[in-house]
Amino acid sequence: MKYAGLWHITTMEMWDEDYLNMEVPAFIQIKREGGGQFQFGLVSGQIDGEVVKTGAGERFEFTWEGNDECDPASGSGWLAMTAKNELEGKIKIHHGDSSTLTAKRAK
Repeated sequence: MKYAGLWHITTMEMWDEDYLNMEVPAFIQIKREGGGQFQFGLVSGQIDGEVVKTGAGERFEFTWEGNDECDPASGSGWLAMTAKNELEGKIKIHHGDSSTLTAKRAK
């Protein structure tokens, strides 16, 4: 699965770089079977997703459960390849913020 691997979140529409990398360098890690994890700022979670065909090609769609500043949180999102080692996407916190993002594959 081409989305598998470790990705560094480079930008997010809603939050600046200082917040993104507050505790750890912001990341999304996706496993071949569709599981994974992510963290940006004080938001972290476990991912459950799959590759879905769309009219424009395909994308990795996921739901997640985790924490937002130590409070339980959940949400959804999607990621699509824009180049071999680059992603764009969106992540949503259930009943909360929603933000676009870009990410690059970790070396």
